[in-house]
Amino acid sequence: MHSEIEPEIENSKRIRRCKPHVSRSLLVVAGLLAAMPAAAQATAHMDSGDTAWMLTASMLVLLMTIPGLALFYGGMVRAKNLLSVLMQCFAITALVSVLWVIYGYSLAFSTEGMHAGVTNLHSIIGGMDRLMLAGIKPGTLYGSVPESVFVMFQMTFAIITPALIVGAIAERMKFSALLLFTALWFTFAYLPMAHMVWGGPGSLLGDMGVLDFAGGTVVHINAGIAGLVACLVIGKRRGYPHTPMPPHNLGYTLIGASMLWLGWFGFNAGSAVAANGSAGMAMLVTQIATAAAAIGWTAIEWIVHRRPSVLGIASGAVAGLVAITPAAGTAGPGGALLIGLAAAIISFFAATRLKRRFGYDDSLDVFGVHAVAGIVGAILTGAFAAPVLGGFGEVSHVGLQLWIQTKGVAFTIVYSALVSYGVLKLVDWTVGLRVDQEQEQMGLDLALHDERGYNLS
Repeated sequence: MHSEIEPEIENSKRIRRCKPHVSRSLLVVAGLLAAMPAAAQATAHMDSGDTAWMLTASMLVLLMTIPGLALFYGGMVRAKNLLSVLMQCFAITALVSVLWVIYGYSLAFSTEGMHAGVTNLHSIIGGMDRLMLAGIKPGTLYGSVPESVFVMFQMTFAIITPALIVGAIAERMKFSALLLFTALWFTFAYLPMAHMVWGGPGSLLGDMGVLDFAGGTVVHINAGIAGLVACLVIGKRRGYPHTPMPPHNLGYTLIGASMLWLGWFGFNAGSAVAANGSAGMAMLVTQIATAAAAIGWTAIEWIVHRRPSVLGIASGAVAGLVAITPAAGTAGPGGALLIGLAAAIISFFAATRLKRRFGYDDSLDVFGVHAVAGIVGAILTGAFAAPVLGGFGEVSHVGLQLWIQTKGVAFTIVYSALVSYGVLKLVDWTVGLRVDQEQEQMGLDLALHDERGYNLS
């Protein structure tokens, strides 16, 4: 994911043994090499500790989508649409997994042709040498872990990103349209963004110096902007905002938020791709920012609305998780605290005042929480990565890094908006985006799946 991770190690290479009559000078050189730091030697073979951690992190990130995100969203919709949201998250998990194997991993992470420079197509998209995961065997390494494990870890990121968009168009999109949209958006929005940020030397945003440890731009801004465009294109739910549409089961939502919080440790700490100090600090700052944002959202809601809510504290926690994501590998504890608080306050007003002011129906606040908190976190990463502000990044000029981060955010917003709009229009032209009025009134559970979330008899 990061340029500092060692490139794939060819397993066919072996250190040749010296012949019995080797000279004394060669023996001295061999002794010096043997005395090199263990960290340098560790890149030449699989590290069982790193591998065990990455296996665990992959499972934690998958837990974020099913059942974490599914329950988080499912509790916020009306009872007649519960199963539709669960089905969408589950189906996206399966669909993206298959596409990731066929071509997704290759286009996101292959560095074939990267030596040609940033003007080359490969600064935007990867090569095709890993189609169907060609060349990946049990012993093939990515840094100090099997490449198969890295493939699985990154697959879970690719799964949750389009699943986040479900919250913006909940209760009104055709299931067939969702599947087609997911496949196209994954191909033309997610994969290029992942490559441009995490594709290594020669990748567009990576070479610009944009810092994104675990997906502020690639995942949250990308999905949040897509969600805003989607809810504008597909239109408001019938009756919105005059008909009350309260969450039907906030217990599900809080359980889902708790699973997201737990899984996010895999998301952020796993992005170190090693069981090391960077992973440990990423885990710590994730906890700090999330707690600060949960308290911050609760406090501002208490002041503005005169009472704290379960939905509010859950939303605040998610805003903190989103905001610390790009900074998790470079921010210190103090920076994490401030990032979490800033994200909570700004996201609160985006999800309440801003949405009401402009009248768009972002059903479950995908834009208000994921895009807005992602933007806040991505920009503030430029400040709190600086050692002078307690960070651990190689940032000597805070103002310059803030400008680089801002350019990266602006690029992501424009790119995601254009691709999302084009994909939505194509889907609408082919299969149609929206269910009809009768189906929407009946509820998508019965209309699309002929099932009920609850047995009312």
